[in-house]
Amino acid sequence: MSAPGLDPTFSDLPHRRLGDVALARAQDLGASHADFRFERNRYQYLGARDGVLQTSSDAEDLGFAVRVVHDGAWGFASGVVLTDEEARRVAETAVAVAKVAAAMTTTPVELAPEPVHDDVTWISGYEVNPLEVPTREKADLLVDWTQRLRTGVVAHATAFLQQVQENKYYADLSGTRTTQQRVRLQPGFEATGEDADTGIFDSMASVAPPVGRGWEYLSGAHWDWDAEIAEVPDLLAEKLRAPSVEAGTYDLVVDPSNLWLTIHESIGHATELDRALGYEANYAGTSFATYDKLGTLRYGSPVMNVQGDRTQDHGLATVGYDDEGVATQTWDIVRDGVLVGYQLDRSMGHLKPELNDGRSNGCAYADSPGHIPIQRMANVSLVPGTDGLSTDDLIGRVERGIYVVGDKSWSIDMQRFNFQFTGQRFYKITDGKLDGMLRDVAYQATTTDFWGSMEAVGGPDTWVLGGAFNCGKAQPGQVAAVSHGCPSALFRGVNILNTIDEAGH
Repeated sequence: MSAPGLDPTFSDLPHRRLGDVALARAQDLGASHADFRFERNRYQYLGARDGVLQTSSDAEDLGFAVRVVHDGAWGFASGVVLTDEEARRVAETAVAVAKVAAAMTTTPVELAPEPVHDDVTWISGYEVNPLEVPTREKADLLVDWTQRLRTGVVAHATAFLQQVQENKYYADLSGTRTTQQRVRLQPGFEATGEDADTGIFDSMASVAPPVGRGWEYLSGAHWDWDAEIAEVPDLLAEKLRAPSVEAGTYDLVVDPSNLWLTIHESIGHATELDRALGYEANYAGTSFATYDKLGTLRYGSPVMNVQGDRTQDHGLATVGYDDEGVATQTWDIVRDGVLVGYQLDRSMGHLKPELNDGRSNGCAYADSPGHIPIQRMANVSLVPGTDGLSTDDLIGRVERGIYVVGDKSWSIDMQRFNFQFTGQRFYKITDGKLDGMLRDVAYQATTTDFWGSMEAVGGPDTWVLGGAFNCGKAQPGQVAAVSHGCPSALFRGVNILNTIDEAGH
């Protein structure tokens, strides 16, 4: 099958002409830097419950933005009317904003250098655009899933599908021009039920990750949906009958379907350089991994190696060029357990030229033409081990422990240090073997204690690319999709809470 091309309905829009007009006007007004971003983002969501389609929505976000540096200060403005007159007006407004901001800017804005990328195109890795699949076909699939799930103890079942097509054109005064198109989707389902004898009520959700793929993800080639749907009713029944965990200290084997979220909260956000420097504080706080600890902070055990990557195949944060015209890259964040890098954009790259050879590593992103680009998370992933350990190998090393599968609720403090996580299902480990399910489990630790207790990581065969569609940051708030790959991993001596007992405190 040939690779998809650029959507002609986007190509036909006047983004190039408007960009030329806006940049010329910003330059005439004395901007030392100006960039133009034209976006069309298409969204579709479908939701079904108990054999009935309940929700079907389509939305589009179309417009453009101009960002400038004038007299050492940022200026930004955006518009939705696609005319030359409006492009000039938006550029003039951005410069006017910068002039006001200059009086309050104590450190002049400067950007790390970036080579010119002249008129390049990038399209993400997918085969079939889900927005081109008939809505009826997608609705029928979700309805069928909920019908098939309603067996045994399952009283109710829901299913959903989120789909995004993002088109973006970027141009700046240096001569960079990029045109990009990416597709992503998140399918999922959840079954709920009750044990008739005990009255215990609970749920079991799919552990399938969201992906930077197309409709082919639903075909079964990349995830066995039929097998997962078939096993969920029995898994839920076992969960409802499972004993409640006894709080205490356990060894943990954590499946990638759970560990990705711990990576996101305790590593991904903690190593955003704006948080580490204190620039980002209002939305979810700063970071314990402050810049003075670079090269010395023992983040975890020697088997811990973490990379930032905006080039990962099918990653949700994967692009060819970021929203500052920077070519995306892969770099080390934690090496052999020590903090060695951060995620940064061009202004942060200038502030800390010793990082990444004085360049940004391509972490600027805005979720809408109406929002200014901010430093956003790359695909932050735990590197698998080289000795090829399987998940069963890791379980076999544990005398008394718990195997954790699937994500659910979580909590972490404003410095990304103290946390607790639950999951979809938990299995008791006795003498190296799974010994039935447990309920009401949460694991609790500090970031460095948890990653410091990691004794072994699984090999490449255990590595899975998880992630989320809804990572929030900034004020006004923005939402970005991001992936986190990881293998299964073994942690020693982790504190386990009983969530029912804790709820009464």
